[in-house]
Amino acid sequence: MREIKGWLKWFISVVLAGLALFNLYTAIFGVFQPRIQRGALMIVVLPMAFLLFPATKKSPKDRPSILDVILALLAVLPPVFVMYYNDQLNMRFELVDPISTQALLLGLLNIGLIIEALRRAVVPMMAIFVSVFLGYLFVAPYMSGVFYSKPMPIERIVEINYLITNAGIYGSIVGVTATFVAIFVIFGSFMQNTNTGAYFTNLACKLAGNGPGGPAKIAVISSGLFGSISGVAAANVYATGVFTIPLMKRLGYKKKFAGAVEAAASTGGMLMPPVMGAGAFVMSEITGIPYIRIVVAALLGATFYYISLVFRVHFYAKKHNLGGVSEEEQVSTRQLLIDSYQLIPLVLLVVMLVIGYSPFVAAIWAIAGTFVLSFVNRKTWLTPKKLFETFRLAGQNMIMLALSCAGADMIVSIVTYTGLALGISAVISTWSGGILLPALMLIMFTSLLLGMGLPCTPAYIIAVTIGGPALQAMGVGLLQAHLFVFYFAILAGVTPPVCIAAYCAASIAESQPFQTGFEALRLASVGFIIPYIFIFNPALLMQGTFMEIVTIIIIIFPALIFTAGGMRGYLLRTLKVHEQFLSLIVAFGLILLSTQKELLSSPIVEVSILVTGVFSLLVLFILHRRVMIRNSAVSASQT
Repeated sequence: MREIKGWLKWFISVVLAGLALFNLYTAIFGVFQPRIQRGALMIVVLPMAFLLFPATKKSPKDRPSILDVILALLAVLPPVFVMYYNDQLNMRFELVDPISTQALLLGLLNIGLIIEALRRAVVPMMAIFVSVFLGYLFVAPYMSGVFYSKPMPIERIVEINYLITNAGIYGSIVGVTATFVAIFVIFGSFMQNTNTGAYFTNLACKLAGNGPGGPAKIAVISSGLFGSISGVAAANVYATGVFTIPLMKRLGYKKKFAGAVEAAASTGGMLMPPVMGAGAFVMSEITGIPYIRIVVAALLGATFYYISLVFRVHFYAKKHNLGGVSEEEQVSTRQLLIDSYQLIPLVLLVVMLVIGYSPFVAAIWAIAGTFVLSFVNRKTWLTPKKLFETFRLAGQNMIMLALSCAGADMIVSIVTYTGLALGISAVISTWSGGILLPALMLIMFTSLLLGMGLPCTPAYIIAVTIGGPALQAMGVGLLQAHLFVFYFAILAGVTPPVCIAAYCAASIAESQPFQTGFEALRLASVGFIIPYIFIFNPALLMQGTFMEIVTIIIIIFPALIFTAGGMRGYLLRTLKVHEQFLSLIVAFGLILLSTQKELLSSPIVEVSILVTGVFSLLVLFILHRRVMIRNSAVSASQT
């Protein structure tokens, strides 16, 4: 992104802050009609893509070129048109009435500008994806089978991408960004500029910093807390990794492992309630499922993901005899308690969502709480200058989100109006032989491939548009199908060869990106298992009786321990190869058992598992205490 100076910098800052203030205003007093609300978003973010992001590496880095200025001015025209003629467009019969020459030309301009903005401000692969799907419209009449589609006139291509409001550039997903996502982006900026991220790190340091693997556990906990709000894995890596990665390296962790821990933990932040980045809001819009229900359903899976990471880094530290952080490097307990007021807005947000308030209302009160509480500490005061910077940052953070969702909405429009989505679903069903597990694996690979080249939100939108109908046709519930795709769209961030989060962490750790990516994939492996479990047993999504939920928790928890022990080669002591293999076999058996919903629903089985689980935990605790006592005795004798 360019580092613009002078009057243009202030102009851009005012425009971006104005966008954030507009979204805050509409969240409080009510949103406008779809084209006006979404047009107001695009009238800012689309020109900013040309002013702030250079076209090539040779383009000026401190100012936009003349061509950039021309493109930015042209980018204002298409959204102005749909906003000005909103009433007329509302009255026309979609896909029946002809469109005017003016609308046709502006629509073509808008499509071209979106593709170029995606190339600059998001990732080139996103622009390529949108271009390929647009190209499909012209070759589809010459294709056969499920890929055939009737010829579509250029007027209709423009209409489904520019003039309608259920898909396309001004479609429903962009609508979510212009409303729910925008208000939470503002909330995230408020928390970022009041040093809440630093408090998360200090809190994690106090909770887990003293023990074995302390620095790595700090990375896991702080990234999970901060990542839910930031919603972007790369941003999360840079926000917390600049502290945790050097700390891990200094205390003896290998470079690639330090980077991998931060990458895996930062990526999982988008799975972590209560915010889950932008994903939960987009999912709610697509499915019609209430936001709070999605958040509750995601809670257990995300918690298990982070518990798994904690066990992995703990066993790694025990195996390599790595210690924790000294007391001198930690914030005192007294100071943590004094600064704990910074968590009040987040607690307020969760409480209001749980008791039934809308995300709008909950976020507004959380923002107000953050603003008021910033004056408790002189260092965090949101002075007029700092408040302006907070709104500017929020507006800037909306650019990539809005553009990527616009591109994804264009693809959704194309695959919907050509019938391609249903055709690909039929292909998945045919290739899988109508068997659920192969179908799940096909959709998993599709989601991972999309996620490697695209941001997670558009990757999820496109993948679920293609694979969602196939899963539902096989009897998978709506929420299960969407969360399944969502998981893998996110985990693509740590899946080589294009693992963006791992590359960002490797740049801080000064390690090899590819090696860091494979280590992050190894750490995040439980995340690849969790979606399969909740497909076959919805109890993991909090869907079931109390005993069904308790039963699956009791089964999965030891499975995480044995998986971590087998993959790290440590479980109470360093394991031999055959012991690692045995540990993984036990973990696999427990995971397989967790998918047997009918078997686990039996009252006799539930009671048996409850008793066995309690007994096993007790035995594990006793063995752990014995090992600790023995190690202490050995250390004392050596001293």
